[in-house]
Amino acid sequence: MDKSDVTLERLRTFVRVAERGNLSAVARELGIGQSTVTRQLRELEQAVGVPLLSRTTRRVTMTTEGSRYYADCVQILRLVEQAGDEVRGTRGAAAGTIRISCTAGFGVLHLTRLIFAFQDRYPDIGIDLNLSDQRVDLVREGIDLAIRLAPLTDSSMKLRTLGQSQRLLVASPDYLAARGRPAVPQDLAAHQCIRMSNVAGSDTLALQGPDGERHEVPFVGRFVVDHGLAVRKALVAGRGIAASHRWLVDDLLAAGRVEAILPDFKLPTMPLSMLIVPERAGIARVRLLIDFLVDEIGRLPGIERARL
Repeated sequence: MDKSDVTLERLRTFVRVAERGNLSAVARELGIGQSTVTRQLRELEQAVGVPLLSRTTRRVTMTTEGSRYYADCVQILRLVEQAGDEVRGTRGAAAGTIRISCTAGFGVLHLTRLIFAFQDRYPDIGIDLNLSDQRVDLVREGIDLAIRLAPLTDSSMKLRTLGQSQRLLVASPDYLAARGRPAVPQDLAAHQCIRMSNVAGSDTLALQGPDGERHEVPFVGRFVVDHGLAVRKALVAGRGIAASHRWLVDDLLAAGRVEAILPDFKLPTMPLSMLIVPERAGIARVRLLIDFLVDEIGRLPGIERARL
């Protein structure tokens, strides 16, 4: 087979299979049959003259030659996409699709609205939004960037700090009327607390008092959940006290549906960050979205904007 059979379509298929390690997952992602994926890989291997992938019943992995070839393919595809962006840029139109991953509650309450505003400004840019509180492998899932609410240590990604998310203790007026209002942190031990199961150490709260003293108190209750929007529901239903991000309950506070408690005792803030796949950071439409979100997210309630 001639070297001209090394097509961009086959390179893209190879890269995604190498990243995901699963033929059927890539077939679903690309909207083609698994037999087509298999054929494209076979034709590419015949064209380059070496086996690129090793297949087992459970997983597809790269050969040594495949690993070297993959790195070059990623660079080639990035350059092709950037060249297209530059050509389109001469006409003043950014286009294409951006895939984003975001923690679910923040995505539903705030990011979707920001995305709508971004697409109104750039109508030729499509957004594929993945909402999950689980950590996602950005490269394997084909994600361009992710918004994450936690300390991050992934050194393989570009990191942009968006700000610090303020947290506070809240409960509904009905709950406080029935169970009483805590006066000091130690009173929380006698209350029902709504806890996030996917936050490490959430069964203990560390608060800083007005005198700077640190208070560690147990934070337990009958309702434990792994989704921020369920915390909102539980709060409004009067199920207990929650240590909540302000952006999650700001509208409920304004409407009087929940109230802040122990306001003189501060909870630690949590970093809100953007992870960017390095190979995608130079693409024009991705750069536009990064700049837009950095500016807009810093304006949200309860977000202390990162200092540049």
